[in-house]
Amino acid sequence: MDLILTTFGAYLHRRGELFVINIKDQKQEISSRKVRSILITTGASLSTDAIALAVEKNIDLVFIDQFGDPYARVWHGRPGSTIAIRREQLRLADTEKGLRLALGWLLRKLDNQLDFLREARTRRTRLSALLTEKIEALSELRQALDGITGGLDDVRNTVMGIEGRAGRTYWEAINLLLPDNFQFAGRSHNPAKDEFNCLLNYSYGVLYSTVERACILAGLDPYVGFVHTDHYQKKSLVFDLIECYRIWADETVVGLFAARKIKQDLFDPLQNGLTLNKQGKAVLMERFGEHLDETIRYRNRNIKRRDTVQLDCHRMANEWIGRLSDEDDRDVGVDHL
Repeated sequence: MDLILTTFGAYLHRRGELFVINIKDQKQEISSRKVRSILITTGASLSTDAIALAVEKNIDLVFIDQFGDPYARVWHGRPGSTIAIRREQLRLADTEKGLRLALGWLLRKLDNQLDFLREARTRRTRLSALLTEKIEALSELRQALDGITGGLDDVRNTVMGIEGRAGRTYWEAINLLLPDNFQFAGRSHNPAKDEFNCLLNYSYGVLYSTVERACILAGLDPYVGFVHTDHYQKKSLVFDLIECYRIWADETVVGLFAARKIKQDLFDPLQNGLTLNKQGKAVLMERFGEHLDETIRYRNRNIKRRDTVQLDCHRMANEWIGRLSDEDDRDVGVDHL
């Protein structure tokens, strides 16, 4: 389970092998064996004993802001095979193979988006013509992206340009799926200008944490990217890899609107936009958690949707250092850290 502390004044501490949460006069005890990660938001505090228990049990401890973006995490420092993996990661970043890897992640994102829109078209017959137009435009951009060749530095601007046009097309299609009173003018970030972007940004923030955790466990350097260039304090690889999994957040948020679960009282106004309040975070994270924990068929096994991120990162890292071939579907354990 993911333990998420969103209540102002919440205090997390330790009693033996248990995490203890105190909120005013209420106390809840949770076995550390059941906890996968701990996300702490505004106004919560924790003891050093709780931090020690999280480190002992290999539990991800992440601090996130009001928009869901992680700004710090506590992790143990046992390098294992990390050095060899990261050396190869640096070498690949400027090669043709690095380009193909990066394009593969973007193509996977576009394929996910196309599948989502095609499925929506079967259920929204009155929107069939409009969605078909967007699907065809997105398919053409996917084809253009797949045809790019050359060195990554030489084609990075072309890749980002096509990705940008594809993004605008996709969000125009998504807007068609929302109730009229919740449609949006375009993507907006922190703060979000509307309810849809507010929910989506928070979901992406949580997803960033999931991808970063998978990178660390697999021995990958979150800061050495392929498409997104290396900037100071920017987790470029996380930005690259998350493209494969953004669809989970999209499906969740669109699904909440379709089920009429989104109300205005889930949001608090900011000077330049909106933020999710405690009730809004609870509604979103309950549904998002269910979606991530759903068992799916992936690489010839039944696995939770969220765990495919870890599987992908381990396969990639092990292939880079010669432990795994492209055709090898063996289980990959957490053995790098």
